[in-house]
Amino acid sequence: MASTHGAQVLVASNRGPVSYQQGEDGSLHAKRGGGGLVSGLSAIGPDTDAVWVCAALGDGDRAAVRRAEGGLLPAGETGGQRVRMLDIDAAVHADAYNGIANSVLWFVHHMLYQTPLEPVFDAEFRRQWAAYEAYNRAFAEALAQEAAEGAAVLIQDYHLALAPRMLRRLRPDLRIGHFSHTPWAPPEYFRLLPDDIAAELLSGILGADRAAFLTQRWADAFRDCCHAVLGPGIPAGTRLGVHGLGADADFLRERSHRADVAERMAALREEIGEGRKVVVRVDRTELSKNIVRGLLAYRQLLEDRPEWRERVVHVAFAYPSRQDLAVYRKYTEEVQRVAEEINAHYGTPGWTPVVLHVKDDFARSLAAYRLADVALVNPIRDGMNLVAKEIPVVSDEGCALVLSREAGAYEELGEDAIVVNPYDITGTADALHTALTLPPAERAERSKRLASAATALPPAQWFLDQLHALDDRTS
Repeated sequence: MASTHGAQVLVASNRGPVSYQQGEDGSLHAKRGGGGLVSGLSAIGPDTDAVWVCAALGDGDRAAVRRAEGGLLPAGETGGQRVRMLDIDAAVHADAYNGIANSVLWFVHHMLYQTPLEPVFDAEFRRQWAAYEAYNRAFAEALAQEAAEGAAVLIQDYHLALAPRMLRRLRPDLRIGHFSHTPWAPPEYFRLLPDDIAAELLSGILGADRAAFLTQRWADAFRDCCHAVLGPGIPAGTRLGVHGLGADADFLRERSHRADVAERMAALREEIGEGRKVVVRVDRTELSKNIVRGLLAYRQLLEDRPEWRERVVHVAFAYPSRQDLAVYRKYTEEVQRVAEEINAHYGTPGWTPVVLHVKDDFARSLAAYRLADVALVNPIRDGMNLVAKEIPVVSDEGCALVLSREAGAYEELGEDAIVVNPYDITGTADALHTALTLPPAERAERSKRLASAATALPPAQWFLDQLHALDDRTS
């Protein structure tokens, strides 16, 4: 397939750097996003011809694609980046994104299934799998059209596991990388998938020159799955790599000292009350984040160690995620129920044990980061978990980190964190007590080392390292 624009660097992801809302009068309003990929593309400089290929996610996005006649979006709306958004049929996208990516692949890699009842790989699954294939094919075809001869293509995440091989068949001249932002399941769990589907997923990623992961643990699990499903040995054309995404320290420190954050800090201090310790968690109400067990551990702390009553507040921000899936709606309701139960049982007229907010507010999250004495990050399983890295960077007085050993961040931060088994409520309650009673000097020193490790590979460098690794045949 011939290139129409001849981009030298391409990024592909489900969500792009811009989204659109459509007004009642039909007008379109663009909202730009942030994150590692945005930082990374900015880092390569304006002289590098780069294109970002992403999917239209709503009616506003689809209207923007139609306005652009399927070509690049207006640069004034994308922060100067060249973005091609794909108007994949809404039903196909829903089946691929919710039906397969979020309800199957996410559940496999995070090991979330209640196996007596699920998964069920029936005819409906096969129908949705066909949509996932079509979705990946649309990306492969668009990338093939946009790429210059020998261009570098960085394909992102579990949504696009099939795209590398599809693209390789269309454009064998390209240098292709695939990056997994999730954990990778061990073979015995990965093989819950039907054998042909498991093989297709692995072969899809193996179409890349290089498959990269957030930690060595996830890279090793991928290799083990390849051996178990496809037979011994990784195909000669594919190298495995590890790039542990770090926090963007400069951005976080600057953003956390703006006026809107100061306002929210004042409001939070009023909710918390004077002189109390603060345990902070900030998560989406994602099943893997383990928010309910975190609340149960905090309740156990108050029960076992009554000396903490009225002396500590758990600030828990649980922002609704994937509410179009029933299991996520139920989980969000359970988070709210447990928080209310703790407050009803232990609260006093002058003390609310859990301050729970479920409406997303980035400035308020940064305010909580700054106030944190203890950060609670206890996922069941997590590719990395940037919150574990961000709070030590932003915390005003330095914080103790209670960290699940199943978070990817454990590989880099475990030495200075207080590490927990995410299923062990009693153990997590004990860890919270240990964190709350750390001497200030030790807490500050640990926090300093955590912040240093957390910022070792900032987003722009993380992106550039992957790009350079495609050129370096030894990495």
